[in-house]
Amino acid sequence: MTADRVVIAGAGPAGLVAARHLADAGVDVTVFEAGEEVGGRVATRTVGGYTLDRGFQVLFTGYPAVQRELDLDALDLRTFTPGAVICRPNRRSILGDPLRDPRSIPQTLTNREITTGDAYRLWQLRRDLRSETQGAIFSGADRTIREELDRRGFSDGFVEAFAAPFIGGITLDRSLETSKRVFEYVMKVLDDGKTAVPAAGMGAVTEQLASSARDTGATIETGTPVESVTADDTGGDFDLGGETVDGHAAIVATDGPTAQELTGVESIPTDGNAVATQYYTVPAHAAPPGKRLHLNAENEQPNTLVTLSNVAPEYAPDDDRALISATFLGDPDAPNAKLDDKTRRALTAWYPERQFGDLQLFATDRIEFGQFAQPPRCHDDLPGVAAPDGRCYLAGEYTQWSSIQGAMASGRDAAQRVLADLS
Repeated sequence: MTADRVVIAGAGPAGLVAARHLADAGVDVTVFEAGEEVGGRVATRTVGGYTLDRGFQVLFTGYPAVQRELDLDALDLRTFTPGAVICRPNRRSILGDPLRDPRSIPQTLTNREITTGDAYRLWQLRRDLRSETQGAIFSGADRTIREELDRRGFSDGFVEAFAAPFIGGITLDRSLETSKRVFEYVMKVLDDGKTAVPAAGMGAVTEQLASSARDTGATIETGTPVESVTADDTGGDFDLGGETVDGHAAIVATDGPTAQELTGVESIPTDGNAVATQYYTVPAHAAPPGKRLHLNAENEQPNTLVTLSNVAPEYAPDDDRALISATFLGDPDAPNAKLDDKTRRALTAWYPERQFGDLQLFATDRIEFGQFAQPPRCHDDLPGVAAPDGRCYLAGEYTQWSSIQGAMASGRDAAQRVLADLS
């Protein structure tokens, strides 16, 4: 067996970060990715000149791991306007961020969906979280997001019109039964940075991570699924189906269900929240204006909608037609036509002054396992990077919390543990 050789299963953010840190330390690293491209759930394709991310995703630049692992300037980021448009039939209102977007103050103050007390409580929440660390938030007392909002005194209107679609869209759980820890940390991160997408799509994030890993000496083999892993105190082996590769250590950086199947670690969460995203093109003059996320305050489908080409003009091939994404939580197997009808009804109700006769459904993405479910206190029982037996390690958001931050941080943690054990 080659000394100081590490094999990694999975070329998503976690596996790529782990590979770069190990290769940078002089370790011989090979990453095996089952798909034909790197990225996992953070991937982009181009169809007819339009940039389509794998499901609606954004990059929070306030994430510490994002700032540490990525060259944000090289990603050429395009940013959303802070806040959101709260939508009901024949009524739209702006909930802005007075601190980062002072021009939104008049519209926010006249917003009928939230009370002055809600605005004050939101400011108080942000103030309380400013000095909190991720460790402190995720080790503290826990309850559901809905229970926490009720404890803080937010009105029912604020919870249903804003928190349910906005925070629910981030956690893929509009019921707000997710751990309040996730809500608190996301709110802190929103204050610490911007919400953005790379000009070339979210896949540019993992392409950059892959390039960095290769530049430091890592090898990445796509179209190569790992069928099983065996490990003892001297190393770890991957069965590639007809070929076995060995290493001084093995890192499993796949999705949660696959990681549990490969390693047998039962504490890896396998219950997930599903999401479907439909992409549309429409004449630019008819598209919902602005760079804010539109929230469905009336019902759950679609949960959110945004004109992506307003945020990143590069997502559409010309100025004549805009690219819209509509996100649906749960029920990813619903027929395209059913979801399409929901989007058309919502747009027509929200913008009766606009014409959507030339709205064209362009593509649909369904992700069965968008995030692992995160009920209160679930993070207390997540596995560590060294949970499997022998020299086998885990790198995935399921060792931290479900997010790009969790994935990237876990990749670094796994690499550091491997390096410590190798030494």
